[in-house]
Amino acid sequence: MLTGMIATTVLLLLYGAVLSLVSGFSFMTTQWAQFWPYVVTLAVGFGIQAGLYVRLREKVKEHAAGKVAAVSGTTSTLAMMSCCTHYLVNILPMLGATGVVVFVAQYQIELFWFGIVANLAGMSYMLYKLKQIPV
Repeated sequence: MLTGMIATTVLLLLYGAVLSLVSGFSFMTTQWAQFWPYVVTLAVGFGIQAGLYVRLREKVKEHAAGKVAAVSGTTSTLAMMSCCTHYLVNILPMLGATGVVVFVAQYQIELFWFGIVANLAGMSYMLYKLKQIPV
């Protein structure tokens, strides 16, 4: 549980820092005011996945089922990465990819929803794997 709370807090701080550094504090506060329900949902989902991942690793070590850890870890990592795809809108201008940024910006809400669905899929998969390992 502590791992999840730390992961959530770190992701929220990273969100604020990246937005502030790339586009300024004013932009960050505007984005936060507009999108905070999505950002908080994604950060909490990330935190839950981090907590589940740690728990799954502990259980796997207890039962020496390395294959479960490898598959679950990969799935979790992919789900966590996909939940953060909306940050591309803020990072890509530094890379000079303005055309991509305009395209991604048009679908920002859809990317938030994709991230939420990916979070749920990652959590569901890890919960499924946790239930398969005997207590």
